[in-house]
Amino acid sequence: MAERAIDTATDVSRTLTEVSAALQAAVGRLSEAITAARKPGMPLATISAITREAPLASLFVAFLFGVAIARRR
Repeated sequence: MAERAIDTATDVSRTLTEVSAALQAAVGRLSEAITAARKPGMPLATISAITREAPLASLFVAFLFGVAIARRR
């Protein structure tokens, strides 16, 4: 019975290690994508600039977008 417990603990440890590695890789790819999208002329840079120029208008547009999405579901 002790061997089963040790085997199970080892399997769980390996699984957690694999999940952790996959999560770290996904976070790395997401960080790279965000960094690339923030370069001048890219979508996030444009949205950031518009939001800095007119924050209330941007908030209103985001609110309307949220309402439109919520009503579709």
